[in-house]
Amino acid sequence: MCETGNIIYREPVVEDAGKIVDFYNYVGGETFYLSFEKDEYPMNEEQQREDILSTNAHPACIMILAMDGQEIAGIGTIHSGNKIKSRHQGELGIVVAKKYQKKGIGSEIIRRLIDFCKENGITTRIQLDTLCANEVAVKLYEKFGFEIEGHLRNQTRVDGVYYDLYVMGLML
Repeated sequence: MCETGNIIYREPVVEDAGKIVDFYNYVGGETFYLSFEKDEYPMNEEQQREDILSTNAHPACIMILAMDGQEIAGIGTIHSGNKIKSRHQGELGIVVAKKYQKKGIGSEIIRRLIDFCKENGITTRIQLDTLCANEVAVKLYEKFGFEIEGHLRNQTRVDGVYYDLYVMGLML
């Protein structure tokens, strides 16, 4: 556990499951940049508990909570599989609640996720998807060395409008 200002960064415990589900369901309504809408997060509290346990037990997976007291300000994840040919790759996911954006929390979460990957002895590549229209996020990822590796057309549809995705990658 480490403090940056009032924000504490830590891995979750099973008692955080309800807060995590509530956070994701809330932020899904704050932005269309996520792959789900408000109240559309695909896990319930019990499934989230199981996900916390399996993530914490996997040597190449991590979830980091950015906590402001008892409130979740942001969440970052690296998920890796077990298949021999692809376990070297981690999939990065990150979201920071709107009221906590532009305070360096996203950068700190990404830095910690990259450090975890560099130190776990398994991950040599990190990949993520982001909407091309999310220019702030694209610039943030590029600041950490991610490069655009692919462009998926019409991948996301919001209110009848199609949006393209970038696939971005970082070799460690």
